[in-house]
Amino acid sequence: MSLLVHVFVDGADGARYFLDAPDGVSDTAGFERWRTSVWGSPMVCSLGAQFFPRLADGDLYVEADEVGAFLDECALLASHVALIVTGMDPSRSPEEHTHHLASKLANISHATRRAVEAGGGVVIW
Repeated sequence: MSLLVHVFVDGADGARYFLDAPDGVSDTAGFERWRTSVWGSPMVCSLGAQFFPRLADGDLYVEADEVGAFLDECALLASHVALIVTGMDPSRSPEEHTHHLASKLANISHATRRAVEAGGGVVIW
């Protein structure tokens, strides 16, 4: 299974609406096991991440008023990809992990920027 990132907006009727990703845009956010092995890992926590570690315990909902801080956290992790991959599965090369992690962070960041434009939030589930 894969984790996915989606943008949502809360409607005037109180309902939550999930927006489709634009054509050609990936909504993948990592493998299910990344909840603990990457996003909730001691390495990510040691960087001061507050949002991503919540994935270790369940789905992550980032509300509209939190997306700016979440985008900052995405940038923080993106700037430390080389450090984060040192704690990942040794059966794959650091280069392979770097590519995968950077691409998933890019997907999440892209979705978060779309959420800002829509006045909504993001969910990783």
